[in-house]
Amino acid sequence: MRSRSNSGVRLDYYQRIVHRLILAHQEPVTGLFPASNVNSHAWIRDNVYCILAVWGLSMAYKKIADQDEDRAKCYELEQSCVKLMRGLLMAMMNQKDKVEKFKMTQSPYDSLHAKYSSKNGLPVVGDNEWGHLQIDAVSLYLLILAQMTASGLQIVFSLDEVSFIQNLVFYIESAYSIPDYGIWERGDKTNHGEPELNASSIGMAKAALEAMNELDLFGARGGPASVIHVLADEAHKCQAVLQSMLPRESNSKELDSGLLCVIGFPAFAVDDAQLIHNTKDAILSRLQGKYGCKRFLRDGYRTPKEDPSRLYYERWELRMFENIECEWPLFYCYLILFHAFQSDKRSVQEYADRLEKIMVRSEDGILLVPESYAVPQDLVGFEYQKPGSQAREVVGRCPFLWGQSLFILGRLLQEGFLAVGELDPLNRRLGAQKKPDVVVQVVIIAEDNEIRDKLAEHDLHVQTIAEVAPIEVQPARVLSHLYTYLGRNRKLGLSGRKSRDVGILSTSKLYSLKDRIFAFTPQFADLSRFYIASDNELMIDILKGEINFLKSAWDLLGRPLVTLVLKRIHLDQDKIPLAMIQTMRKLKSGYINGTRVMLGSLKDFLNTSAITDLSFLGSTEDGYPDRLHPDVQTYLDEHLLRSFSNRSTMNLRGGQLRPRTLRRRMSCKGAIKKTRSINVDSDNLGMEGPSPLTERRLSSIVPPPWLQPNKQSHVSVFATTPEEGPSSPRQLGHELSVRENIYPVDPHNSTRSAIDRRSEFVRQQEMPKILIQRHRADTNFADTEVEELIAMLRETENLEEQGDILQYLVDTQGLDFNTAGLGFKNKSDDSANANNAAAGMLEEGRVVTVRDLLKGLYEKACQQKLWGLVRHTAGMLGKRVEDLAKAVTDLLVRQKQVTVGMPPNNEHTITAPLPEVELRQLIHDAYGDDESTAMLTQELMVYLAMFIRTEPQLFHEMLRLRVGLIIQVMAKELSRTLNCDGEAASEHLLNLSPFEMKNLLYHILSGKEFAVSSVARGNLSIVSCKSSRVSKKSQIGLGDPEGEDALIATIDDRQGQWLRRRRLDGALNRVPRDFYSRVWTVLEKCQGLAIEGRVLQQSLTQEMTPGELKFALEVETALNQIPQPEYRQLVVEALMVLTLVTEHNMVPTLGGIIYVEHLVHKANQLFLEDQRKVQGDATLCCAKIKDGKEQQQAASGMLLCGGAAYICQHLYDSAPSGSYGTMTYMSRAVALVLDCVPKHGEMECAIS
Repeated sequence: MRSRSNSGVRLDYYQRIVHRLILAHQEPVTGLFPASNVNSHAWIRDNVYCILAVWGLSMAYKKIADQDEDRAKCYELEQSCVKLMRGLLMAMMNQKDKVEKFKMTQSPYDSLHAKYSSKNGLPVVGDNEWGHLQIDAVSLYLLILAQMTASGLQIVFSLDEVSFIQNLVFYIESAYSIPDYGIWERGDKTNHGEPELNASSIGMAKAALEAMNELDLFGARGGPASVIHVLADEAHKCQAVLQSMLPRESNSKELDSGLLCVIGFPAFAVDDAQLIHNTKDAILSRLQGKYGCKRFLRDGYRTPKEDPSRLYYERWELRMFENIECEWPLFYCYLILFHAFQSDKRSVQEYADRLEKIMVRSEDGILLVPESYAVPQDLVGFEYQKPGSQAREVVGRCPFLWGQSLFILGRLLQEGFLAVGELDPLNRRLGAQKKPDVVVQVVIIAEDNEIRDKLAEHDLHVQTIAEVAPIEVQPARVLSHLYTYLGRNRKLGLSGRKSRDVGILSTSKLYSLKDRIFAFTPQFADLSRFYIASDNELMIDILKGEINFLKSAWDLLGRPLVTLVLKRIHLDQDKIPLAMIQTMRKLKSGYINGTRVMLGSLKDFLNTSAITDLSFLGSTEDGYPDRLHPDVQTYLDEHLLRSFSNRSTMNLRGGQLRPRTLRRRMSCKGAIKKTRSINVDSDNLGMEGPSPLTERRLSSIVPPPWLQPNKQSHVSVFATTPEEGPSSPRQLGHELSVRENIYPVDPHNSTRSAIDRRSEFVRQQEMPKILIQRHRADTNFADTEVEELIAMLRETENLEEQGDILQYLVDTQGLDFNTAGLGFKNKSDDSANANNAAAGMLEEGRVVTVRDLLKGLYEKACQQKLWGLVRHTAGMLGKRVEDLAKAVTDLLVRQKQVTVGMPPNNEHTITAPLPEVELRQLIHDAYGDDESTAMLTQELMVYLAMFIRTEPQLFHEMLRLRVGLIIQVMAKELSRTLNCDGEAASEHLLNLSPFEMKNLLYHILSGKEFAVSSVARGNLSIVSCKSSRVSKKSQIGLGDPEGEDALIATIDDRQGQWLRRRRLDGALNRVPRDFYSRVWTVLEKCQGLAIEGRVLQQSLTQEMTPGELKFALEVETALNQIPQPEYRQLVVEALMVLTLVTEHNMVPTLGGIIYVEHLVHKANQLFLEDQRKVQGDATLCCAKIKDGKEQQQAASGMLLCGGAAYICQHLYDSAPSGSYGTMTYMSRAVALVLDCVPKHGEMECAIS
């Protein structure tokens, strides 16, 4: 045998170590590694990490394989890797039914198991006996499978295995919204078995999805059938959520060393170099010790204080583990690899030295990595006193194979046997490098020649759908349907992709199918979807947002391509809307909102766009991979004909009948308006002065005759009669399943089966008490029969009136009341003629329900842009925003909880993703019968989700988004800037177009000063509504009736600035930076904080760490008890003053329970005393010298100035700083109220 070079000798040494420490334990039958000599269970995660050293060594041998035995060793090592990866694959394929089920349920009990028997690969514990749902383990497997395949190993042998792997991709693709048990198998750190969203799982899933995308599992020998497809949007969602979470690991773990595998080797999941740096620094500063890093703060595992007899911890005992958590050398191995990939030799050496000091030598001199180091039982007291001072002892397995394997990889890198690129053949490590600017390509296509010619008049030259052939243009829903065929496999019983969502990244590619090429229009342009799609300005705004999103999110080969079709529906009075022309000109100029764009035709962009092959649509299972799957063939044939055909809309009006008397006409006026519940001033004092009436809005101002105050005998339709009690709202559940597509319906010959009256819909179970009651009228409408109402409906031109009549019909007769043939009875000669005229159209047995009429009204209102009516009819028809569940999930996974309904009584908090139908019901319950506000809530949630995707910085320091309060603040702002009362303001609010609504929301979120000048296309003049004589209980009543409204409205705009600021911040729940962790320090020094009757106990500091999200939510919940937003904000300021007292260590303890409101009221008292001294503004209201009338008014809860919660309006409107600022008064109040602050002597003033 020839003498070996030094490198060969050294490699042989590593080969012996790998053989003795790792390969000796590999089970010969399954190829899996048991956990230890006494425990035969094989964990997916540990097994994959164990084999990495073997894979690394095989690649090192490949490079120096100049001798046969080296090549043989290399092959041997490679086959050990293949054996292990296939062993895990077989174990998972045995559970293929779980993969199929999990796609639907996402339940922890349907997940793949986290560990299997190393003897035979079968399950070893039951579904509910272990926290099996660990998305990071399956993701790690897929990631390493991809890397090994890219390095030249062949692990997957058959197409059935390929489709199983494709289904594993579906299994992890929603990782961003699935709470799991995470890398430590614990879920919540108390180990009570509650899963939570873990950043380490999401990061690993993102890495796996990116690595698997377009990967051929057969390597260089494969064809189109063995390629894995991933929808780029799913990986991007994981990335967005990951970025919003880091450096936090989960709700209960504010930091976790496990994140090292996400920011470095093996996942490299973070693209932002600064975020990688911050996360690593946070881990090193808070978790690193002499013997490695702690897994997370207050980790009780294997500490001497842990009670080994039970699995879980009590919440209060977590504090015992502080400072004595075990330290794991494993993380030094991660840090060595992290710095090796950054080619930072100094840090690599530093951690290698540290690691060597704590490794254990075996009898034959091999260095072993132990599992963890714990403080010995007898030294715990000293360690508490001085953390990090005591010597620790080894606990757990030694060698710990996961750590040992990474240690060997690190050694191979340090000694130059491996280059970093070999451990990362897919080049994931380059993700954080700067990329060149993305150019977004935009193609505009006209639906027909007429629209093309109209665009040409504006010097914009485009092609029609017919002219772009052979490229076919389809809506996004076609793509989402085609993707359901991906991964189908009859033999394995796997059904393909379940999610119907295709995002902008997926529609910005071209797709080839045999010899055809498809372009897809983005999902937001799908018109069948929701009324916000018929607001052109909003659609343009969304387009700009998506182009901007593509600029930052696109990382595929080629340029993104956005295809838009301009249709008839987009025209406004047969002209192309100006906003569209302006946007197209901007696109033509090459830049839009700072993004580079190119406007051109599809043919120009064929060579520069990303093209994906839809080869998975072939009938591979039937042995004809070149033929399209028959189902796909029929679907495409049907769809190509109708995807862009026009729909006609329904015509409500029958023959031209002469109007009846005006009294009849009036009888339904304002029916819709009665359902409204947004009310800005709950005492309903209208503004003084004459009411300018406009013809257009007449219907909502004149009170209907049956509500006129001079009739004593009537019973109001909308008031509750004592015998009946509150009525149940109609059941919307049924409506959800009813036909979605609105095909052309003529009210005279529509064929629909009559469902029985509304009584079926009335729900049985008890509902929360709803304040806006509606009732059937049995007596008082005897004179206005349904007959005549329907005749009126046929006569009237005014959509608002039609809306009121239909609202009344729904209230009295129900949605499924059949109106066919009514309104034509022989009452008089002229109706007889009309009847004859209509007889031709009315066939026997045709049914036109009230619902059909409503649908027609909805479509017309959409065309005429009457948004208030659109929102209301959409609500009555039970329409729902298609992306509602997705929008809510987008908010929740970024750690923002959402509440709907009006505080304080009707607020429902959404803390976990819900299915669409449940969400719709929840929102409906929260607003009772107020359809318009329920619709508006859904709409705002969609906008909030858009903003959090594109501008997450708007949401800093906000934990809960309270949609009800936001609506209230929007109405309040309108009422202020338009100088009108609450009823008019809410009317304006509901009539804003979706685009204006989104804008208003944006301004409120961004906290900038703004004013609303004109409202909604000028067809809505400002009216003061006198109909407030109808006693309507307001459901969105703001807790602070602003008495003489004029007093505030007339003062100039600068005044009221701080009050508004506090109101906005309070409604948005915005708090100062690090507020919650600072409140934690206050809690440590007192026995509790009382806020609005809720006490935050000191024991919370035992259960939770300062930066824990769960703690922040506790504080938030207490603050949310306060109904008035501005008052809440003052309480936050008072808490900030308390934190300053504790941070500057003025006093050792703050004493007993602190009542925070006392501080605020004390500050108010001090403020009023000062006001009297200097004769300030407040002397007009609260600082007046008291007299009898004043006393009596204060007792009734009304301050003269209308301040909330008995605090003077002028204090709310003071700036925080300055000698008369709120902080000054708060500090004085703290000094007076708390006994612990010294009363005499000099003190350093530290209020910033």
